[in-house]
Formats: sequence, structure tokens, C-alpha cells
Amino acid sequence: MNSPNATLQGLGYAFLGFAVFATHDALIKYLGATYSVLQIIFFATLFSFVPMAVTILADRTSDNFRPRHPWLVLLRSALMVASMSCAFYSFSVLPLAEVYSLLFSFPLIVTVLSIPILGEVVRAQRWAAVGVGLIGVLIVLRPGATEITLGHVAALTAAFCSAFASVLVRKIGNEERSAVLILYPLLLAIIIMSLAQPAVYQPPSLTHLGMMALVGVFSVIAQHLIILAYRAAPAGAVAPSQYTQIIWATIFGAVFFGERPDAWVAVGASIIIASGVFVVWRESRSNVSPNKPVLRIRSPRADTGASRPGK
Repeated sequence: MNSPNATLQGLGYAFLGFAVFATHDALIKYLGATYSVLQIIFFATLFSFVPMAVTILADRTSDNFRPRHPWLVLLRSALMVASMSCAFYSFSVLPLAEVYSLLFSFPLIVTVLSIPILGEVVRAQRWAAVGVGLIGVLIVLRPGATEITLGHVAALTAAFCSAFASVLVRKIGNEERSAVLILYPLLLAIIIMSLAQPAVYQPPSLTHLGMMALVGVFSVIAQHLIILAYRAAPAGAVAPSQYTQIIWATIFGAVFFGERPDAWVAVGASIIIASGVFVVWRESRSNVSPNKPVLRIRSPRADTGASRPGK
């Protein structure tokens, strides 16, 4: 049982971790005005690979890196690379708060995908939350009233791919080593992005190269902080803290990019967040869900592959 002090400490880690993630995303938006997202991902992944590799090698429980479910590990890795690519692109072309509004559909998608993949039983109240969340997405997009761009499609695709990859972790995570689930997406991202460089590469300035390095380093730091949060505090307390990112997105967007999200985006985001929080609350009740697929996945931005929040 978590003590109040441990819960507060966990929430502190979570708030800090998601603030770092929001800073990470603001850097992506800034760099995306000059460079292809494929180039940003390439350098960010290279710079994050070193601290990740050190962490993996320090794990004495990993005797080898051969996956027990190679095709599912490969599928998950491809989904994570696709999710990262789509998210980076959407951050580069859409207002930050608008991207987050669509990414926050993640727990709703996890709920739906958990039915065929995990055999999860979703009852009427959670289905209602999914339906309400979909209304929120439609309010943000306003099809017919505003143009739905490739950036909007990319943000929703990122949420779907991340949700699919995360549910796969729930399916195979107890049998696969965390090192395997961390290493393979990194390697696949480096391979795919390196193949794309001849078509997209622009020589970066030293300052911009440093920013690309920070994107990778901030990703590692944020993921580590969120792992610490889930170790210290109950998942039901930590999971809703991801929604603080939209506060940072609104601040960063206004201060650095001159963005002013309109009222419809604010309304839609509020509905999506409320439905997501409701799903988290429902799963936190002991008599509702044996699998708890949303609670046992740290966040759409911090799925490092561990099979349980406390692992």
C-alpha cells in the first residue's frame, strides 16, 4: 500500500516528467519548421540510444536480446516508429494544444483494442466514455466546418499506433524482457530513419544539432521520471497527470509560437480529457477490469516496454 508521502512523491515525478515531455514536443515543433521530421527523429534517436543502451546493459536479468515473440515484437516496434513519426509531424504543423487534444484519445482507443487483443470485457459505462470521447474528437476536428489536414490525420494515427503497441505490451510483456521491448524499437527507428536521410538531410547548425540531441535526452529523462512515478504512487493517481501536458502546450504555444487555440478546441479537449479520466477511474475500481489495460500502460508517450508499472 502506498503511503501519502510516496503518492505525493510519485505525483511530483509524474508532473515533472510530463513537463519535460511537453518541452520535448515544443522543441520538435521549433525544429520542424526547418528540418524534416525524419531527420529530427534520426538524430534524436541516436542521442537517446546511448543512455538507453547503458540502462539495458546495466540490467543483469537480461541474459540475451532474442525475443520470445519475434513477430509481435517486430509489429510493436513498427507501430512505435509509426506513432513517433506521425506525432512528430503533427507537432510540426499543428498548434501544440490541438495535437494533444487528439493524442489524448489514446486511452479510449486502448479500451476498444483491449477487447479483441486482451479479451477485455468493456461494459456500458466505459463504452459511453468512448462514445463521449469520440464526440470530443469530432468537436476538435469539426469536419465540414474546418479543413481536416494531414496533420490531424497524423495525430490520430499516432494515437492509434501507440494504443495498439501498448496493448501488445500487455499481451506479451510478461514473457518478453524489458530490454528486448526497449531495444528493438530503437534499432528499427535508427535503421528506417537512416535509410531516409539521403532524401531529407539538411546540414544542421550546431545549435539545432544540440536541440535534436535534447529531444532524445529529454525523452529518456521524461520516461525515467514517469517510471519512478508509477513505482511510488498508485496508477490511478498518476495516469490522469498526463493531461497536464495540455497546460504546458497552451503556455508554450502562446509564448513561443503565437498560438491561440479557439474555443472549440478547448471544449473538445475538455470532453476528451474527461472521458479519459473516467476510463482511468473505472479501471481503478477493483471489481471492474481484471486486465486494466489503460492503468497498466504508463502513457502514450512513455511506453518503454516494461510489462507492469512497478517493474
